[in-house]
Amino acid sequence: MELSADVAVCLGSVASIKVLWEGRIRKQKEELQKEKRIREQAVVSRLAHVWEDRIILARLKEKILNEEGRVILRIEKEEWKVLPAAMVQLTNLQEWHLHRTGLLRVPSFIGHFENLLVLNLSRNSIAEVPPEIGRLTRLQELLLSYNRLQDVPEELAGCQSLEKLELAVNRDLSRLPLQLGQLRNLQHLDLSINQFTAIPEALLDMPALEWLDMGGNKIQELPHDIHRMKNLHTLWLQRNEICCLPESVSEMANLGTLVLSSNKLQDIPTCMEKMDNLRFVNFRDNPLKIQVSLPWEEKEEEEEEEEDDREMYGREFMLAYIQESRRRESRPPSSQYESDLPACSC
Repeated sequence: MELSADVAVCLGSVASIKVLWEGRIRKQKEELQKEKRIREQAVVSRLAHVWEDRIILARLKEKILNEEGRVILRIEKEEWKVLPAAMVQLTNLQEWHLHRTGLLRVPSFIGHFENLLVLNLSRNSIAEVPPEIGRLTRLQELLLSYNRLQDVPEELAGCQSLEKLELAVNRDLSRLPLQLGQLRNLQHLDLSINQFTAIPEALLDMPALEWLDMGGNKIQELPHDIHRMKNLHTLWLQRNEICCLPESVSEMANLGTLVLSSNKLQDIPTCMEKMDNLRFVNFRDNPLKIQVSLPWEEKEEEEEEEEDDREMYGREFMLAYIQESRRRESRPPSSQYESDLPACSC
């Protein structure tokens, strides 16, 4: 009986080992099958991505044109909220023109497009520009108007060939990095209809700047060293909150167009009289202290001459205002005219 018991125990142990071993083998087979399925799914997924990339690239290539020797990508009124990474295969592009696509951000792989000369992404929903933008050393035009930008990366200063920068109507944009003063070739800058309360200091360090639009902001005063923008010939400052002009404005020798309509100016500085190159100026819709009437205001003007007269009106009005201001200043204090009109200071 004792032998039978021992045999039973032995057989029970063998059976237990067998069950355990079979369980391990079954589990190993299941794991191998699971790994096989994962590998197969990964292969299918990779193939799907490859085909998806091919389809996207095919769509993009349909939008590529060759105009005047330049390779241009042009997309308008098609939804491309996010640009696919497959675009890095199109680094020969020299211009991007993507309008009304709903694009949310400039992709970080933009830095691979070192041949880009023009990047036009206006009228989208872009809220972010990556620092990689600074790698585009050949870029000449960057157009980002009508987007949702709140900041501009300091790395943009690396775009040393940049000649034209448009950031109009971003609504919440209120500052520019000081580093942008390193853009030595920038000639055209549009910052209109944003939230700037002053002219950014970086602009004073841009030696090539010729055209600046900061209309429709909240600028209250101009920098006293505004004359540092020596090459500026066109300055738009309409629809701001400017109440006076600094004396240094008269030292902007190359300034030919100055628009100051719809501000809070109460006087025109007498020092502006010596600005001989100032051909067009506009002081309309300002609460000026002196009322000036020009001789031809009461005459009927020919329709075809209306625009020329409008341009002449601004400069002639300015000179007439300054002349009247000087005349009143020369009157004795007992005169009915005011004698405390400021000359060129805020």
